[in-house]
Amino acid sequence: MGSPRLVATDLDGTALRSDGTVSPRTAAAFALVENAGATLVFVTGRPPRWMHTVAGVVHHRGLAICANGALVYDLHTEQIVKSHLMHSDVLEEVVRRLREKVPELAFSVEYEGGFAHESDFRLGGWDSREVAALSVGMATLISRPCAKLLALHPRMDPDILQAMVCELVGDLVTPTHSSGRALIEMSALGVTKASALAELAEAQEIKPADVIAFGDMPNDLPMLQWAGTSYAVANAHAEVLAAVDHVTAANNDDGVARVLEELYA
Repeated sequence: MGSPRLVATDLDGTALRSDGTVSPRTAAAFALVENAGATLVFVTGRPPRWMHTVAGVVHHRGLAICANGALVYDLHTEQIVKSHLMHSDVLEEVVRRLREKVPELAFSVEYEGGFAHESDFRLGGWDSREVAALSVGMATLISRPCAKLLALHPRMDPDILQAMVCELVGDLVTPTHSSGRALIEMSALGVTKASALAELAEAQEIKPADVIAFGDMPNDLPMLQWAGTSYAVANAHAEVLAAVDHVTAANNDDGVARVLEELYA
């Protein structure tokens, strides 16, 4: 294949090492893409507030698709430039249905400009260090539009919980998961990494056939299925490994960089 016009890559578990860093080899591979005149897009479940370090690695160039497609983030200005939010009435109904059937769930919400959670929501590694993470009651939590609603179960298998949430509220939101915990991430109905990437590509008159995408978890599947060429890293979820065109080395072995070096060196 020729050099794709657009490279779309997930971050955590894919382009980043397991400690969250960008290796020197991967940073150099990203530079190869941009020096070739291609578009590099980070397509991640991360909220914008987790993007500052990654933005620095690429010298604050380009756009990132954050929160599984709900937010488009300008890495130069570090500002949100487009959003697809869920509104309070939808959040209220989703929480009602889920809590009725799965009462052990605890919820948190990612807003355009911040994060809040119920008191019994167990924070992950990043957010456990986030001073601005507010513990609030449910009425406050869902009182304004948000980019992502998260539901955490203390014990369930993530894939089983995902299937249950899809059955209960799949007509209202788009559920997925990416963390390895029983943590379901919900975006507005129809909003995925693929939907946001397709909008961005269309604006640049880039067709799916000219896009290569990299991922590792179920939230990457829509993007991987949309792109003309898809890669999973070797450490990917089994469902992702089964769905892609190609498999490269694991995230800790610079799998994404290896492919980009071949294409753009």
